[in-house]
Amino acid sequence: MPRIKRGVTSHRRHKKILKLAKGYIGSKSKLFRVANEQVMKSGAYAYAHRKLKKREFRQLWIARINAAARENGTTYSRMIHGLKVAGVNVNRKMLAELAISDPQGFTQLAEVAKKSV
Repeated sequence: MPRIKRGVTSHRRHKKILKLAKGYIGSKSKLFRVANEQVMKSGAYAYAHRKLKKREFRQLWIARINAAARENGTTYSRMIHGLKVAGVNVNRKMLAELAISDPQGFTQLAEVAKKSV
């Protein structure tokens, strides 16, 4: 039976990890074992923070809508409820954008929400 040397496979695997670790500081980008740990940890952080990013943006939109709604004499929850009752389907991202870029349009929506409740 011929002897099998595994140099090519492990070298290829090491190169792949070191390529992913490019830009890390110190031994995290130079030494395989340390780099491998950091790449795995970075992947876990990236996965988790993709989920957190969605939460954080929704929080931001709600804060912006609430601030604009209070300027128009209502609260966030009353406004969202009023819009639902009125049958206005505008998502929070668009409401927040309206609050910033088109205050008059947001005021009209706030009036619609107030009337429907």
